[in-house]
Amino acid sequence: MSDNVGLSTPRGSGTSGYVQKNLAAMRPRDRGAPYSTELDNLREYKQRQPDKGILEHDRKREVEVKVFELRDKLEEEGVDEEEIDDRCDELRKKLLADMENPGIGKAAPRKGFKMHQVHELADQKIKESERLRQALKIGKNYEEGGHWKRKEERLKKAQEAEAKAEKEREADRDARD
Repeated sequence: MSDNVGLSTPRGSGTSGYVQKNLAAMRPRDRGAPYSTELDNLREYKQRQPDKGILEHDRKREVEVKVFELRDKLEEEGVDEEEIDDRCDELRKKLLADMENPGIGKAAPRKGFKMHQVHELADQKIKESERLRQALKIGKNYEEGGHWKRKEERLKKAQEAEAKAEKEREADRDARD
């Protein structure tokens, strides 16, 4: 060993012979699974709920961006500072009112979200799912696989009724004999 570390001789190994611990190696954890392993919970789809505060903040930010663009344009035109403030306040009030009361004929939902806009994506997904549910006339209390459960229940009832009728027929035969 060369200096009591690593290879017996570094010759021909292409290294200095010094061996280091691999700190990037993932060691298995002793803890249990951090999630529920129940089959019902795994099968159930849970829609990600958006944070309303973040959505509201982003909408207000869009309003302020438009107000700032107007301010920048007016400053380049050389408009008086008081006039700029008045026009910016009017635009801000108008945009906030439009945001509070979305009118008829609004544009279609935005599709071009960035990857970091997870709350907007979740909000759009919920709205899209709701539109699809209404278009297909699916009730809010719909349970996946409910059709098969109802079919099994009807089959059981039919089998029970058939078994009951068979017992009655046997009882009639016994009574006749």
